Amino acid sequence: TSCKSGPSKRQSTVLEVTHRHGPCSQAQQTTTPQLAEILSDDQSRVESIQARLKPDSDTNKLTNNKHNNKFKEKKANLPAQPGQSFRTGNYIVSIGLGTPKKSLSLIFDTGSDLTWTQCQPCARTCYKQQEPIFNPRDSSSYSNISCTAPECAQLPSATGVNPGCSSGTCVYGVQYGDKSFTVGFLVKDKLTVTPTDVFPDFLFGCGQNNQGLFGYTAGLIGLGRDNLSFVSQTATKYGGYFSYCLPSSSSSTGHLAFGKNGASSPKNVKFTPFASAQGKSFYFVDIVSITVGGNRLAISKSVFETAGTVIDSGTVISRLPPGAYGPMSAAFQQMMGDYTRAPAYSLLDTCYDFANYTTVTIPKIAFGFNGDVEVDVDASGILIPVNSTVACLAFAGNGDGRNVGIFGNTQQKTFEVVYDVAGGKLGFGPGGCE
Repeated sequence: TSCKSGPSKRQSTVLEVTHRHGPCSQAQQTTTPQLAEILSDDQSRVESIQARLKPDSDTNKLTNNKHNNKFKEKKANLPAQPGQSFRTGNYIVSIGLGTPKKSLSLIFDTGSDLTWTQCQPCARTCYKQQEPIFNPRDSSSYSNISCTAPECAQLPSATGVNPGCSSGTCVYGVQYGDKSFTVGFLVKDKLTVTPTDVFPDFLFGCGQNNQGLFGYTAGLIGLGRDNLSFVSQTATKYGGYFSYCLPSSSSSTGHLAFGKNGASSPKNVKFTPFASAQGKSFYFVDIVSITVGGNRLAISKSVFETAGTVIDSGTVISRLPPGAYGPMSAAFQQMMGDYTRAPAYSLLDTCYDFANYTTVTIPKIAFGFNGDVEVDVDASGILIPVNSTVACLAFAGNGDGRNVGIFGNTQQKTFEVVYDVAGGKLGFGPGGCE
């Protein structure tokens, strides 16, 4: 399949976004993973986010002292702490690091904070990536961070793991779900977003032991809210403001824009306030209603309020509390009564076989957010194709009403999603990729 590029934007700070498994991605893989594999990785990511947000978990206490000596061994083993799993962190952009700058394709992720890339000499192990692995020795602007520096002390709130120390240099570790992790040095170097947007002392992780489901990308950009995140470190220039549009199919492109003038923002962006956050990383929002086929479902407010909802660019399938998913699936099934049901597929339990139909009409689904914001989910975010004839409702229920809900990237497609972090609000504008 070919890649259709979106319209070019005149403003400076707009990066092109591609889906990691589509023809637009530079990070080509030999095979596109099966949906079952993507959903299984997605579940791993969701569980790790939910574990970090469990009321009884204090991220800073995640590493007890018996783990700290792991960093002193040459192995740099990581404690198996909850984090996020990544083959599903599906969207990538390119930025530059170092002097002279080296361009790197990184997954962008609103559910984590520390930006990192694989670094030479790959003391333990590096996975295969598209571009040459970043070599600090080739950069004249690179420097390490010492173990006693205040920046090193910021790691626990950004990663959930206490820092280590190796030959006086600060060591970070992040565990993402059960299969992926990165361990290396906390460093600073020049970050180039565009030729005019350059940040001289950008703090990031220089990964020496990296394993997992990162595809052929060079690492990750952390767009969470913590002090070490990309958003906080670039706030002097971009004002704690970014937006993106995720393309409706993997064969087209979207964008990630920084700063208020970055995106040609659609005029009709509606804002909902960020809800009070648990922890510093995640972006919480208040869902107040769900409408299926024009009928607002009778769901009590307490269903959404119990654990709250985060919006996350790296989770594929939105997770709803059981008290919301049940009525939504039932209403959807009722309106889809004319179509042939298909068996459940992985975590998707409301599936249909459209083999005998030339046209299919599906009910609209809309989410109401606090502040009178109605978001009509794009058709690409309502049904997800499993094969050439079967498609499933692209939502899943949490097993437990106390687990946090997640508004995932399948439901965000085609919208300009605006994170006004400084202003404390999230915006949705339809037709964002056009």
